Amino acid sequence: MRAIAAAGPGGRLIDVEVPRPALREHDALVAVEAVSINPADVKLAERTTSRSRILGFDAVGTVIELGPSATGFAVGDEVYYAGDITRQGANADYHAVDTRLIAHRPMSLTVAEAAALPLTTITAWESLFTHLSVNRETTGDLVVVGAAGGVGSMVIQLAKLSTALRVVGTASRPESEAWAAKMGADELVDPRDLVKGVKSIAPLGVDAVFSSYSSGNIRHFAEILKPFGHIVAIDDGHLDLSPLKAKSITWHWEYMFTHSTQKTPQMSSQGELLRGVASLVDAGMLRSTLTTEIQDFTAAGIQRAHDLVATSTTVGKVVVRR
Repeated sequence: MRAIAAAGPGGRLIDVEVPRPALREHDALVAVEAVSINPADVKLAERTTSRSRILGFDAVGTVIELGPSATGFAVGDEVYYAGDITRQGANADYHAVDTRLIAHRPMSLTVAEAAALPLTTITAWESLFTHLSVNRETTGDLVVVGAAGGVGSMVIQLAKLSTALRVVGTASRPESEAWAAKMGADELVDPRDLVKGVKSIAPLGVDAVFSSYSSGNIRHFAEILKPFGHIVAIDDGHLDLSPLKAKSITWHWEYMFTHSTQKTPQMSSQGELLRGVASLVDAGMLRSTLTTEIQDFTAAGIQRAHDLVATSTTVGKVVVRR
């Protein structure tokens, strides 16, 4: 089959031919129609030292074959998913993925619109409902740092749909402000003056912070959070969390590949989550975060998408389709 692989140091991508993947017990083989590009793809491409790594972890496609213990799906089903970072990715003609991680895609969306959703939605859902333990009765203030990004866009939507939280998003440019407001943010502040902006809205402090950009912000988070507040972060970095101790602030890491990489007993929760999200999308209660669609499923097209995401200035999601 044809695939797009990382070409060694520097993050460049190349077209290659590789064997069609063999199926594991619970797998589906999916004919891939569209993939979305995430910061994780860009980082992994830059770190790859061989020409054998196929990336791509958000995908939409059609099931063409099933493993012996795969259940819940049939050949011909249209599915969407975020996959498993320990396996070869979906930037290929065909992709093998564990059926416990996939769901039937929302049929009210195009394949590109659906491909924008899985990874960011799972990350946002787990951040809110697993780590912060919010529900429909949860009130207070949530600050979303990186509100116009792919995950921030879904955190805002899910928080407004399923909680009573006031959502304060950070955005530094007119286009990111407009996008975050479109997603449902109640208030917007400039991340370059986070403390002043948040204090003007919530002078007594906020209850929780979702962070896509934590480096250099820990002291700011300590200032804006109430005692016993919570932070859930998705970014990397060596961080000094000591400023949080005086207020007994809790730090949570969210990594949506934990279930698949650790083979947890709750692995199927991600497929179940995506099933619920598809129903919400088809009911008009959640929207796709697609903003850029590239119709060029080659190394050149996916490279263009990587380059856009690497700027860290895109709003919403970038998707490449056939």
